[in-house]
Amino acid sequence: MAFTVAAGSAHPGWEIRGEGSVVKQASSSAPRRAPPRRNPPRSVKSMLILFPFIRMWRVWGMGVDLAAGGWAVLIAGAAVAGWIDAVIGGGGLVLIPLILAVMPQLAPVTALAVNKVAAVTGTASAAVTMVRRVRPPLKLLAIYVPVALVCSGLGALAASSLDKQVMRPLIIVLMLVVGVFVAFRPSFGTGESRDLPTGWRLWMAIGAVGLIAGYDGIFGPGTGMFLIMAFTALLSQNFLTSAAMAKVVNTSTNVGALIVFITGGHVWWQLALVLAVANVVGAQLGARTVLGGGTRLIRYALLTLVVVMCAYLGWQQYQGI
Repeated sequence: MAFTVAAGSAHPGWEIRGEGSVVKQASSSAPRRAPPRRNPPRSVKSMLILFPFIRMWRVWGMGVDLAAGGWAVLIAGAAVAGWIDAVIGGGGLVLIPLILAVMPQLAPVTALAVNKVAAVTGTASAAVTMVRRVRPPLKLLAIYVPVALVCSGLGALAASSLDKQVMRPLIIVLMLVVGVFVAFRPSFGTGESRDLPTGWRLWMAIGAVGLIAGYDGIFGPGTGMFLIMAFTALLSQNFLTSAAMAKVVNTSTNVGALIVFITGGHVWWQLALVLAVANVVGAQLGARTVLGGGTRLIRYALLTLVVVMCAYLGWQQYQGI
């Protein structure tokens, strides 16, 4: 029977062929493929990968921008401070004011923390070099190092509660006494005892290390010099052996104070690590200078440090800093 289908009246999926002929079309319901996923550019990938590290770097930088010229000045100053620390101590008198001069907006406690990082690395490298050559008594150092570590940490914790305007004159007087004693005792620091201290001498040396380490955590300037004087007087060592021992003990006092600074979040790592490398370079040069100059060089360096530090601390006291 013939019939006619109006155009457009066929069911979807059916095809009209001729008059009255309706044929089902092949199914066109094949699954559609998802559009190709566009990968982000390589630069975007790199930024996504580096984003956590960039954030860490910004946190490490304390949000302070430093120009290339400032970096150059601080790196050179850190190397000089490392040399001074290795020879006699007192490198912080150079590096801390330099950091604050280049970046006056920086908190003083951050400058102290950065200096401690540099001092730890530089003094440790100088200590290794000198111990290999001088061979100080390691049994004594095994006693002094933990004492210094604990006492310096306690000193750093107590630093904020002590008035430096009161401490500074006492330190100046003590340094003057040390300078006069060394100047008028040419034989001091030239002898050497191979016997390990016992009895009251051992306990006096331990007490002196604890007091000097606490002083390093509280105030700091001249710690190396005081350690050299204590070891020379109480252990009957020459200046060179005392200097090698002082480097080892001073490293532990710096570590004890640095732990307090790190837990308080005061270290600017971006700056501290760069200055630490420069400080190591200066410290290695300083250690070789000491080993070449011997006791006589340390004696003259000690007297020079007394004059410089008394003048510097006196100026700070006068300015009320």
